[in-house]
Amino acid sequence: MTAPGGSGWRVYRGTGEPIDPDERDARWPAPPRWRAFDGGPDEPPAPAEDPDLQRRLGRAVPAERPDPREVDVVNAALLLRRPLLVTGRAGSGRSSLAYRIARELRLGRVLRWPVTTHDTVRAGLYQHDPLGRVRAAQAHDGRDDARAVDLGEHLTLGPLGTALLPYRTPRVLLVDELDQSDIELPQQLRTVFDDGGFEIPELVRAARRNPEVTVHTADPGGRATVRGGRVRCHEFPLVVMTCTEDRVFPPAFLRHCLRLRITEPDEATLLRVVDAHFPDRPPAAAGLVHAFLDRQRGPDAPTLDQLLDAVHLASAGPAGEAADWDRLARVLWRGGPTADPE
Repeated sequence: MTAPGGSGWRVYRGTGEPIDPDERDARWPAPPRWRAFDGGPDEPPAPAEDPDLQRRLGRAVPAERPDPREVDVVNAALLLRRPLLVTGRAGSGRSSLAYRIARELRLGRVLRWPVTTHDTVRAGLYQHDPLGRVRAAQAHDGRDDARAVDLGEHLTLGPLGTALLPYRTPRVLLVDELDQSDIELPQQLRTVFDDGGFEIPELVRAARRNPEVTVHTADPGGRATVRGGRVRCHEFPLVVMTCTEDRVFPPAFLRHCLRLRITEPDEATLLRVVDAHFPDRPPAAAGLVHAFLDRQRGPDAPTLDQLLDAVHLASAGPAGEAADWDRLARVLWRGGPTADPE
């Protein structure tokens, strides 16, 4: 899936309209030599259907004026095979970027890793259930051999591990809320991103006896074959890591990433978000968008989800007075700078 470099390498347009797969493949840029990986043979394509796309994004509503900086940074990440570090206020649509890219480029189901404070890199790579394997061995009269106990049945690749399988087209991986992570995780991620793969010690130890093991993946019902205990990508995944601007990361990690700040959406962008979820825009939507924008200046500004909640309530019954919807917005967006006092 590589095409010669040149003026046509910008495959992502930021319009929201899905691209034809043949055009995508013809324009897909070749990687730099230092970011080309030799994983293979190819895995089957990623699941094409992703229910989260419709739920999170609604229907595709083309953007008349895509954000040029977003388009440039995403295309640079695709060309250089580098992860994206996306910052911005919580609720501003940072995570949505991964789903918008996946839909526009038809890259299939987004793999999502919601990071917690206790996660190490292994949580994203794979999980091994040794107790389950012991129980399986006991059920086979204690014979712990390859015929009696299938190691792969007790090993599941995580979202990061699944994204690093040798797919012909890259997977989209969303590493959500990286700012919640342990201090060591960013550096651990950098090592995996540098290598384009990782080893599974449990499979490496068994490689002489079992050179190929079929394991579970992070896709529903997904299976993949791991050879020699090592997973290595063919096309480096598009990694979107979200965080707030308050988190300080190691300089070495930041040098490995491309950074994009999600700016606060304007009126046209907000109305397009509303139209994506409400084909028949409620009459009160414009007023709610204006009220939403008025509240963006405070520390407890409402989120896009809260705006959609307000529009959904407005669409559930007959249109009321503007003052009614303003009062409703204050209830939904309680805690904002114009909220009613207790």
